[in-house]
Amino acid sequence: MLLVCTGNVCRSPAAELLLRSALDAVGAAGVVVTSAGTRALVGEPVHPPMAQLLEDAGAPTGSFTARQLTAQDVRDADLVLALAREHRSAVVTLVPGALRRSLLLSEAAAAAAAAQHAGWPVGPGHTAAARLGSLPALASRHRAPDRAAAVDVPDPYRGPEEVYRASFQLVRDTVDQLVRALR
Repeated sequence: MLLVCTGNVCRSPAAELLLRSALDAVGAAGVVVTSAGTRALVGEPVHPPMAQLLEDAGAPTGSFTARQLTAQDVRDADLVLALAREHRSAVVTLVPGALRRSLLLSEAAAAAAAAQHAGWPVGPGHTAAARLGSLPALASRHRAPDRAAAVDVPDPYRGPEEVYRASFQLVRDTVDQLVRALR
């Protein structure tokens, strides 16, 4: 799974680290979660205000460094989750074939919640990892005409503290919704 934002120092690292931790907690530790930026601040750590929020939430940033999004990253990912519409557009522009497996983080969470409500398939092969892989198809089936589930996470970079908190909380809530639905 690949998460994409602009600089890869706030939103996508927060989603990556929170998702990795949450997936480990529900027994989906085998799911590889990475992130990259469309205009990454390559080599930079998570921006300090976001890093502090992650630390406080029990998701330490460790040796995380920002990476530039590449076509190979997109080709290698089974699922690409963008933090805003502009990032999904950048992914699809870079690799047009990724259209069907790229969606917003918020759309993935909404699709997972709808599938959970309808009843996920159970039995062999219906693991959290398999469910994650089915999210793009589910998102297109459950997508509302008004695209109400398509919520962009605001970019907090160099903004006021309250924007960092709001962005972090939106990412955290969306990740929680997604992982809760995968159980």
